[in-house]
Amino acid sequence: MPWDLSPLWISLKVVAVATLLSFGLGLTMAYRMVHTQGRWRSLIDGLCIAPLILPPTVVGFVLLQLLGRRGLVGRLLQQLQVDLIFTWYAGAIAAAVVTFPLMYRTALAAFEQIDGNLLQVARTLGVSEWRIFWHLSLPLALPGILAGTTLAFARGLGEFGATLMLAGNIPGVTTTIPLAIFAAVEAGDTAEAWFWSAVILSISLSAIALTNLWVAQRQRHSQNFRLVLRRPPVRRPTALRHYPPPAPPSAATGLVVDLHKTLPDYDLRVQFQGDRQTLGILGASGAGKSVLLRCIAGIDTPDAGLIMLNGRVLFDARRGINVPSRDRHIGLLFQNYALFPHLTVAQNIVFGERDRPSHLAPRIAAQLAALGLKGLGDRYPHQLSGGQQQRVALARALIRQPQLLLLDEPFSALDTHLRSQMEQELSATLENYDGTSLLVTHNLEEAYRLCQNLLILDAGRAIATGSKHQIFEQPQTVSVARLTGCKNFSAAQPQTPQTLFAPDWNCTLTTLESRPPDLAQVGFRAHQIQFLPATALPRHRPNTFPAWLAATSETPHRMTLYLTLHRPATHPGDYHLQAEVFKEKWAQLKDQPLPWLIYLDPLKLMLLSDPQDESV
Repeated sequence: MPWDLSPLWISLKVVAVATLLSFGLGLTMAYRMVHTQGRWRSLIDGLCIAPLILPPTVVGFVLLQLLGRRGLVGRLLQQLQVDLIFTWYAGAIAAAVVTFPLMYRTALAAFEQIDGNLLQVARTLGVSEWRIFWHLSLPLALPGILAGTTLAFARGLGEFGATLMLAGNIPGVTTTIPLAIFAAVEAGDTAEAWFWSAVILSISLSAIALTNLWVAQRQRHSQNFRLVLRRPPVRRPTALRHYPPPAPPSAATGLVVDLHKTLPDYDLRVQFQGDRQTLGILGASGAGKSVLLRCIAGIDTPDAGLIMLNGRVLFDARRGINVPSRDRHIGLLFQNYALFPHLTVAQNIVFGERDRPSHLAPRIAAQLAALGLKGLGDRYPHQLSGGQQQRVALARALIRQPQLLLLDEPFSALDTHLRSQMEQELSATLENYDGTSLLVTHNLEEAYRLCQNLLILDAGRAIATGSKHQIFEQPQTVSVARLTGCKNFSAAQPQTPQTLFAPDWNCTLTTLESRPPDLAQVGFRAHQIQFLPATALPRHRPNTFPAWLAATSETPHRMTLYLTLHRPATHPGDYHLQAEVFKEKWAQLKDQPLPWLIYLDPLKLMLLSDPQDESV
């Protein structure tokens, strides 16, 4: 065993300083890069990982040219009478530069794996970016950050090439363990080389083992221990610098939206107003519904337009106003609820509050009792059912009494039974909510049950807006009829003022309503087709036709019947109309001889236009 243990102490102090430097710089750079976009991101990222892919001697040479007496930084240090070269400080700098990419890339990956919805919903709760970092980003990324720190420590402990170039190999001054191993091998002292190799291996493996042990204990204990409610930092109210202050309660109420945003596949152009009644935003997947909500919430920025809430301007492209999410007084409920996984139910609910924990306790208890979550305040989101998670997310959105509530397909993750139960609960909540609410969905029945008014979106355009009864019963265009569930369409060829021919249905129809000047198609809803008794005659009523069954499709409670008019079907795909009936009606129909008599009520016929631009 060698008597000179200075390489151990030098290595420990070098790697300690190097790890601290790479930790601070790597963590800061990684967090900045997560929120950086643009053409320079790839270049900056490449520069950050360059020390990892370059030979250590090249890194040492570059540092020597930069920090040496003739280097740019070296000349400045000489003027300050600071000499870094061939000191242990130089070894620490060399090790920090070499280990920085490991810390940076690991921390970057840890930050990038955080669900962006968690950060976005935190902003809508009025939380500052500083608090989001300390209470969300850092805790959620902590295992990855700790792993990066351990890797940086182990890599710094074994650094050789860059240290030799910049600090040299001065015994008792700059000789680290790797340099001591090199010197022992050069001198033929195998025993000393093995000794230092065992030391460095033991330290590295111990650091990795301790890290893995801590992560495992953290994951195990997170299910059993309650996180202590922390007092949020007290923030002094600050005046809004780039946007006007909130309007007083007596100001005009409601939501006004007129925005334009360019998307990859189409342009989102929407103009509407919302009031106390719940407005449902209905459309197919990819129609722009969620993007619209994100623009209103301040998560995405429109290219142009105006957004006002209760007389207060939230966004105005012409005046350069764009109020941050945290100051818009908006509650947002995501599809996946975006509950903070490392916080308890109680902490999730009051995350956006600034009161002392002792002051929050009564409010937490009241919220939990009101939502049927009594006794669950100490549980974590993964310990809750889907319905319980939704209640918690809704309570978190409402506890701050937002002026606007945005619901982005809140039932998409629930099963059929739980969806029905949660719909009833949400309906009661919205009935008592004293603000404006928007519900995004592509479910027709869900929108009809929960919303009084509807906005129909199709490829970024609002093609209909109004009361749900008006839109469902009197759609004006083919797109609106299709999006509201109509399945039967045919081209329309006017014959007389009161009749038209539907070639796709092979029948002539009598109409009672006035035709639009640009009549293009006629539609009829599948569930409104009536089946007449076999004794009825076609001449007794207009729009009565013989029908043959071509095929059927079954659901748990309904049957879809594919019907061919005036003649038998030649194959299952040879049909004109779809009819929907309950199983009880089907039990009566299936035993009746064909053809059946069907009736298309003239009052239920939809006379539709099909303009090229259906935006309203």
